[in-house]
Amino acid sequence: MDNFQIETAQNVNIAQNVGGIGERVLAFIVDYFIIFVYIVLVSIAIGALEFDSDYMFIVYMTAGLPIFVYSLLWETFWNGRSPGKALMKLRVVKLDGSKPSFSNYFIRWLLRIIDISITSGALALVTVLLNGKGQRLGDIAASTTVITEKKTISLHQTLVMDLPEDYTPKYPQVTVFTDAEIGTIKKLFWEAKYNGNHGVVLKLSKRISKVMEVTPDETPIAFVEKVLKDYNFYTQNM
Repeated sequence: MDNFQIETAQNVNIAQNVGGIGERVLAFIVDYFIIFVYIVLVSIAIGALEFDSDYMFIVYMTAGLPIFVYSLLWETFWNGRSPGKALMKLRVVKLDGSKPSFSNYFIRWLLRIIDISITSGALALVTVLLNGKGQRLGDIAASTTVITEKKTISLHQTLVMDLPEDYTPKYPQVTVFTDAEIGTIKKLFWEAKYNGNHGVVLKLSKRISKVMEVTPDETPIAFVEKVLKDYNFYTQNM
């Protein structure tokens, strides 16, 4: 499974696993099965309602709109997932690990016409295989990728961060935490950052500083990231 590095503003590198080709193909099949079922049901409904022939073009255009914007709507309103992606535990994210904006989803969807529709997915397949970051052309243009959320590594591995050789720690008090507690802090922190939930980050920062009995002079985000880095420094050098 390919992976790439997410580098935060505090120079913390986080390895992120991209979604595998097989998983993405299966997600694609699930989504298109749903679309197929929709087409069958809509066709039956239109046939039963017997619309006037003068309005059939409008009827078919209206019924076909959800198919046309299927992936755009699902990914926009379901946090980077479609039913197929959710089933395969895949998610669309920006390259820095944050949540894409509508413009990112839109660019990605727009180039889907070239990546998947016109070339029957062949161009997307080749691009993903050669890119190394799980990106098809739409992802490259939108600065997004598709990651897997399957848990494939241990708690200890998730705590490890690459630190520069001249790294200087600031909070020796971080050793009051256990691996499990730091793992929970890290999970809450990254979920809050991804979803833009600054309230959670603020509460987390206050709780950490209280337990450590320190008064941070950084912003809440910078403080929590510093705590995670310091924990890695002290535990790796003990």
